[in-house]
Order: sequence, then C-alpha cells, then structure tokens
Amino acid sequence: MNTKFHYIILFIVFSFFSKQYSYAGAVIIPAPPKIPASSYILIDFNSGKILVEENIHQKLPPASLTKIMTVYVVATELKKGSISLFDEVTVSKKAYNTLGSRMFIEIGDKVKLEDLLLGIIVQSGNDASVALAEHVSGSEEVFVNLMNQHAFHLGMKNTQFVNSTGMPVKDLEHTTTAYDLAILAKALIKNYPEIYNLHRIKEFTYGKNPPIKQYNRNKLLWRDKSVDGIKTGHTEEAGYCLVASAIRDDMRLISVVMGASGENTRAKASQSNLNYGYRFYETHKLYSSGDTVTDVKVWKANIDSIQLTVEDDFYITIPRGQYDQLEPIIEIDTKVIAPVKQGERRGVLKILLSDENIATAPLSVKTSIPRGNIFNRLKDEVYLMLLD
Repeated sequence: MNTKFHYIILFIVFSFFSKQYSYAGAVIIPAPPKIPASSYILIDFNSGKILVEENIHQKLPPASLTKIMTVYVVATELKKGSISLFDEVTVSKKAYNTLGSRMFIEIGDKVKLEDLLLGIIVQSGNDASVALAEHVSGSEEVFVNLMNQHAFHLGMKNTQFVNSTGMPVKDLEHTTTAYDLAILAKALIKNYPEIYNLHRIKEFTYGKNPPIKQYNRNKLLWRDKSVDGIKTGHTEEAGYCLVASAIRDDMRLISVVMGASGENTRAKASQSNLNYGYRFYETHKLYSSGDTVTDVKVWKANIDSIQLTVEDDFYITIPRGQYDQLEPIIEIDTKVIAPVKQGERRGVLKILLSDENIATAPLSVKTSIPRGNIFNRLKDEVYLMLLD
C-alpha cells in the first residue's frame, strides 16, 4: 500500500473531508492520434481506464483474433486438468482440410498439444485451431459453444463466435468488438500468464520433409521490446487487425485495432496508440486487495470500531504529473450496528482529480463482529437515541 496516500485519506477522514491540496491548473493532454481503422481502443490493463477509443462497440468480423478465445478456452481446460500440454492429438480430415493460414499438420498425425498451441499462437494455424477444438470438446461445434459461454461470463456482450478460427461463414454472424477483445485480452493475461507468455515467441518450426519455419505476424514484437503479445488477424472482410499489449515501468496497456488497410498500417496504428498512452498517462497502485483504508465506529459491540478494506487491488490511471493533485474522499456508513458480517459493504472510497471523480472502490468489513454483551447494547442504544 502507498503509505503517503494512506496518510492523505486518514487526514481527510478526521478533518471531515476537507481538502489538503489545491489544484493548480487544468490538465492539458492532446487529442489521441487519428488512426486509419474501423475501430480501435487503448486501455490500461490494471485500472481498466480507456485512454483512446473509436467505435469500440461496433460489431466487426475479427478474423484470426478469434483465436485469442480459442487459446483462452484451451488454457482454461489445461488449468482444470482435463487436458495436458503433453497430450497427443490425432489430426482429423476436417482439421487438415481447413482453409486459410496453416501449421501444416497432416491427416492422422499425432501432434503434441503444446505444438498445436504454438501453431495457433505463432503461426495462426487454422488447422491447429480445429484440431485442438476437436480434442478439447469432441467437435468444433461443441467447442464453439464453450467459446460463447466464456464470452458471456467475461462480459463480452457484443460477441458471437461460429468457429474456432475466425474464417468467414456465409450467412452466419461471426463478430465481436474492439471493447470485447480488450476484455478478452485482459482476462488471458491475468488468468493464464504462462500461456500468455507464449505470445512473445517470434518464430516456430513444425513439419516434416522439410520442417517449415514460420514467423509471428505481430511486427511489434520486433519493433518494440516492451510489446509481448498478442495476436494478428486478417480476412478480406475483416481487414487487418491487431491486438497488442506492452508493459513499461510496470504499466501494461492493451491496444486493439480492427479494420486497418494493411499489415504495416495495423502495426503503426497500434504502436501509435501505445506510445500515446505511455507518453501522457501513468498508472498507480493505491491499495492491494484486503488493505485497510479506515476504521469506522461500530455500535452495540464489545469493540469500538471495525476496519474497512478494499476488496480488490485498486489502481488509477491519470495524466502524467498529476499524482500530487489527487484528492481522496471516503464516504462511510456512520451507523454500523453489530452483528456485522465480513465482506459487508459499509463505505466507498472516491478519488477526485480537479473535482472530477475518476475512480471509485467499495469498502468492506474486514472481520465479522458479533453482537456485544447486554450492557454494551443498552449503553449504545441510549447513545443512538440521543444522536437521533
């Protein structure tokens, strides 16, 4: 926890929320660069703050960005233990005949699951995607149902998958949005970091007579050492797409670009987004999950007060150089009466910048408190009557 920030909060609580800082002037940030793409977004991984956006809820075909969800489902099954990286997957005729980009697996081959995963992530193999989908669920159709269920639970409200590859299907809507893809990328990075780390691999060789080396199509892996993933996509319908993530000085950003006009255009657009975010914004961790923010009086108990904590890690993303201008405000329930259960929300922490509320976190009871003895209950009952 940031001790300086904790002191400021306590000062405000005990001085009836008076301001400690005065704001010196308006924050001036240039407008983000205009990008030649149908839709794009830049968000901070930890705070979730959107820094750049254009048509972020427009439904568009994602092409091979679909495979981010394919990988996410596989990662989930790996964590559950229902499959293993060392599984040998038998390549079906359907997987072999899948059109588009290929890993070049052959019918009847037994391929290690880990190799198929790299074939998806590095080589964007449609054949590998179908082979893994069939191995996980028995058929690609059932696997797609899993994909859509995960999308629902992640809050991807404008997403509908119809296959594991992103190849267009006539008369069927296979679409998502830049915003939904940002949600998915964040979930993959957070929930499955070991699988996410595979997205930094620049090349992968697979095949027989001779082995075929293919390079990761994410050009930013070569251009920007802070970029460590995640996936490209392209079809004639979708245009050129790229989800990219970078981390600099513990600040991770996620960029999504959809519908660009070319491979180099999508890379430049993504780089432009990332550079803008890092140049003009900074992210701070104010509290870790479970950190105590303040105490609050508890009535009719055998103790005087209870601790209120933040439920999750609490991050804020702000314009660079404005950290000292932050104003924390705590709003608490002044009539907390025992018994009180752990996890009950009894307050809220608000962070203001230039009188604007830029972040909010609920405050929860740290430890359950039972009712006090009869003497304390009667005493506090009298006090409460007088206060009313």
